Amino acid sequence: MISVLIVAPSPALRAGLRSLLFSDDEIKIIGEVDRWNTSIDEINEADVVITSASSASFLEDEVVASSSASILILSDDPLNIQEMTRFQYIWGILPSDASAEELLAAIHALSQGLIVGERSLLFATEKETLLNSPLTNRETEVLNLLSKGLANKQIAMALGISEHTVKFHVSSIYTKLNVTNRTEAVHEGLRGGWIAL
Repeated sequence: MISVLIVAPSPALRAGLRSLLFSDDEIKIIGEVDRWNTSIDEINEADVVITSASSASFLEDEVVASSSASILILSDDPLNIQEMTRFQYIWGILPSDASAEELLAAIHALSQGLIVGERSLLFATEKETLLNSPLTNRETEVLNLLSKGLANKQIAMALGISEHTVKFHVSSIYTKLNVTNRTEAVHEGLRGGWIAL
């Protein structure tokens, strides 16, 4: 059984979360509070604490830091991952309009000690990434396929372009990233955050 504590300022939000969690027989809601003024016993009893971003001032709270509960944050704003790594607890983030399936999957994963989250809330958006990248959109697509080990002919087929055009893009990638081979290009792409494996 996974014990869940709900921390949300709005009664409607607490009721909505309760109804979404009710369908899972492995989840037991042990309490609902409007803010982090709850006792250490209640937090320590929880396996997972669900909270909205508006009540997320708890992050610096010593009571939370000393508990073993995992924290699931509901927010539409991306987290500062470097900031979150300072904390010892297991955490996750989902958008405030997450579906019941996403919410339940996140709770189960957090209870197993996994960090979870919606990609757009954990990482820079694709648009922001491309703004910082020296590569064009098409070059980024080619580099991404290079990282998957595809040959030029396979990349051409995947993108619907000629093999000659792929060679042109690969050459341009090498020049812009100041590398001499595919392995170095993929390494630079990962280091720059322009692609992900």
